[in-house]
Amino acid sequence: MNLTILSPESEIFSGAVKSVKVPGSLGYFQLLENHAPIVSSLGKGDVTIVKDNGQTMTLSVEGGFVEMLNNDVSLLISGVKG
Repeated sequence: MNLTILSPESEIFSGAVKSVKVPGSLGYFQLLENHAPIVSSLGKGDVTIVKDNGQTMTLSVEGGFVEMLNNDVSLLISGVKG
């Protein structure tokens, strides 16, 4: 699946990933290939990405939104650290 991470300042990441774990407003959840379509707000916490090559990447965020549709994940985030 493809992931794009955008902040108000720039594009942070774009590429193929195996999974994305995000801090939803009601708790953490993970997006995997063929996940049902979803739009959710994000709370403060860590976004954990497992890239196609197996490397793990972690970003601390203050909030934002996530959308998944047809194996394309978009993260619109603010307060990025990492």
